Amino acid sequence: MEIFFNLLISGIMVGSVYALVALGWVLIYKCSGVLNLAMGELTLIGAYVCLSLYGWFVKAVPQSTTAFVMALVGTLIIGAVLGLLTERVFLRKMIGEPVLSVIMVTVGLSFFFKGTVEFIWGTDTRVFTPEVFSKKPIPIWGNIYVDSVYLWSFIAALVLLVVFVSFFKYTRWGLAMQATADDEMAALSLGVSAKLVYALAWSIAFMAAGVGGTLLGNVNGINISVGYLGLLVLPAVVLGGLNSVPGAIVGGIIIGVLQNMADGYLSQFTPGGVKEVAPLAFMVILLLFKPYGLWGWERIERV
Repeated sequence: MEIFFNLLISGIMVGSVYALVALGWVLIYKCSGVLNLAMGELTLIGAYVCLSLYGWFVKAVPQSTTAFVMALVGTLIIGAVLGLLTERVFLRKMIGEPVLSVIMVTVGLSFFFKGTVEFIWGTDTRVFTPEVFSKKPIPIWGNIYVDSVYLWSFIAALVLLVVFVSFFKYTRWGLAMQATADDEMAALSLGVSAKLVYALAWSIAFMAAGVGGTLLGNVNGINISVGYLGLLVLPAVVLGGLNSVPGAIVGGIIIGVLQNMADGYLSQFTPGGVKEVAPLAFMVILLLFKPYGLWGWERIERV
């Protein structure tokens, strides 16, 4: 049972990071009805931006933890600016256009962002130097241990998820975004600016993806594969329901646990890849019975 609980707990912690990235997917879909296929590259950009900022701050302050916190705050700010620019330059002109056209724009953006990242940072794997998190496992209960990077990533993801959910539930702009998502015409009649809501959605999506990429980058280093991890979050979004914030959180945790369980119990019987296939297989089976996800609207369009 120790192996089971170790896999379960570490899966929940990795899943919380997936939930954070999934929130970016859901946010853009809720506000614009667009499935943003550039989300993986947004995650990649956030990881590299935080790595660069950390390299600068760690030379200015003595403690690596302080430097990392400063780099994380800087990543949030830069992510917000990049989100505003992306919406203003590439997406605003697509308001009112067919959803499929907007989705194809996000496909183009994914290639553009990926090429830009490779041009600026190259393709070699980079790590946070000095290390931010200790490699010494932390005891949770009995003989159950978890790596410190997973534990702190879980805490950081949990705090940010609470912040984001509180923003949507209690702030004026959060409520405006909810209103636009529920009924755009009614929101416009109440004076809500759809353009501003979309810009805000892209900014928050960039910030969520950036923090998620930073946390994932601290686990195995940063290279182009972090972008694929960002795309791996898509099953979590579909599972929870494309427009559901709670669904994104639960879906992310389910995917994290499934990955860990498949890796721990099935990888020894397969040549490889079962860790990545298991979440997708579960998603397909679930969608056969609940095609709109666990908490999604039943009127979701197929694209």
